[in-house]
Amino acid sequence: MKNNKTKIVFFGTPQLSLWALQEMENAGIVPNLIVTAPAKPAGRGRVLTNTPVYDWASQRKIKTLTPQKIDSEFKDALKKEVGENSLFVVYAYGKILPKDILDIPKYGVINLHPSLLPKLRGPSPIRTAILQDQKNAVGISIIFLDEKMDHGPVLFQKKIPLKNWPISGLELDKMLSKEGGKALAEIIPSVIAGEIVLKEQEHKKATYCQFFKKEDAKINLNDDPYKNLLKIYAFEGWPVAYFEENGKKVKIIKARLEDGKLKILKVIPEGKKEMNYEDYLRGRQNNQALSKT
Repeated sequence: MKNNKTKIVFFGTPQLSLWALQEMENAGIVPNLIVTAPAKPAGRGRVLTNTPVYDWASQRKIKTLTPQKIDSEFKDALKKEVGENSLFVVYAYGKILPKDILDIPKYGVINLHPSLLPKLRGPSPIRTAILQDQKNAVGISIIFLDEKMDHGPVLFQKKIPLKNWPISGLELDKMLSKEGGKALAEIIPSVIAGEIVLKEQEHKKATYCQFFKKEDAKINLNDDPYKNLLKIYAFEGWPVAYFEENGKKVKIIKARLEDGKLKILKVIPEGKKEMNYEDYLRGRQNNQALSKT
């Protein structure tokens, strides 16, 4: 990098961010400061758990800020740590940065977004691309952030070719995050050197995605098999596709299409451990037989 005095601040929270950070580190780009979400209760024991990005930074002894709110106190802390001679990098942070934060760094705020903007602006582009069968929207964009959501000018964009489609949600998460991390490592030196060309988005062609709720993952087993497979892939990990039977949820962990029909392979019935779907059906038949005797 031509200007090694520039401080890089990385804003990110989940595993998505970690994959990108790992690729940046592999290319020799390590942030001077990390901003991530505060620790939260997780798991059945509700144990207070740090974000994956926090743990990554801690292992490398990188200073980390975990603000509850993006307020004046946080703004002052940022300025104290890195000053104006800085570049902010955002990927899957989880909070919107207001204008007074965007105005701090001399080199601006760049954002990695895992879609081909202006397609799929919003918080769930990877999983929405699967859910809506939008193979042509799969890719990465790096933009300068402005005050509108995923609206700023594009400085890098790449379509990601896929050998197989549909693809599982976790697999696509990892693929796009790692590709995005590599792209960030390539573009950051150019941003600092002022050697970039910006392209305005075609805002009239913008499409949007939303936060998912648990109810969005409910499946009707009588629906179109391909549509159901897309939902199972899109909701892999969270909120997890499920169907209801006798008032209880049965999560679908693994499935595929066979001869145009949905073949469920593994499930987690409510209150039980993961099992083969055939075992679940066998147990259900046994219970029905017992109830008749």
